[in-house]
Amino acid sequence: MTENRERPVLSIEGLRMRFGGVDALLGVDFVTRPGTIMGIIGPNGAGKTTVFNLITGVYRPTEGSIKLGGRELVGLAPHRIAQLGLTRTFQTVRVFGAMTVLENVMIGRHPRTNSGFLAALFKPPWERREEKRIREDAMHELDFVGLSDRWDQRCDTLPLGHLRLVEIARAMATAPHYLLLDEPAAGLNSTETLSLAALFRKICERGVTPVVVDHDMDLVMDVCDRIMVLNYGGKIAEGAPREIQNNTEVIAAYLGEGAFEQRGPARPEAKSRDGATE
Repeated sequence: MTENRERPVLSIEGLRMRFGGVDALLGVDFVTRPGTIMGIIGPNGAGKTTVFNLITGVYRPTEGSIKLGGRELVGLAPHRIAQLGLTRTFQTVRVFGAMTVLENVMIGRHPRTNSGFLAALFKPPWERREEKRIREDAMHELDFVGLSDRWDQRCDTLPLGHLRLVEIARAMATAPHYLLLDEPAAGLNSTETLSLAALFRKICERGVTPVVVDHDMDLVMDVCDRIMVLNYGGKIAEGAPREIQNNTEVIAAYLGEGAFEQRGPARPEAKSRDGATE
């Protein structure tokens, strides 16, 4: 389960990424503070997933800084970044289908375990105790996302909505400070998406800060405290949902006129889960 650690600020400055002659990101800056839910939106190809890949060490940026609590993350391996408290899910569900739900979530605890190959092979008493704690923590995460009754099912027998929850539970098992969620509502129906929004709030209340990339504007506008908008690799706006909803540049580039006529107003102001106005 999530450990009681100091919650650091995630700060991005001057983030650039070039693939050959193509600029995928053009000097993006933003700060994500604990106690809030951050959203990142924009058209396909705007650079949203590239931001996640850079933060989690999948890519190394061409230029720029990524700091967690003042510590530079650029150049660190993905597993080390996960140990420091940054984890993610993916657009396409990535689980081990032949393994059970519980086994998949237990894997998420690996960055915070002490057992190596020999300990796993010979199973001394301390390793068996650690294995027991890992199972208990994994069951806690499954209960948290509402899948504790599916713990012994193989993942290749589950529907997409449940697989998304397995991924979130596995990510939470790493005891993160920040949980980066890439298109978590993709392929879900409206009921599942509403449940997902409630889960994001629970995650934030638990002391983990979600950062959400999604094309579902109902979800983003409802659950996020602040939203950053990317277009062609550059940031064109950042602010509370109402500000983004009414931003003419964002409407022209992404949302379109009348995008929220049937959706109701966004929340009047963004506040952190700790009560401070952003």
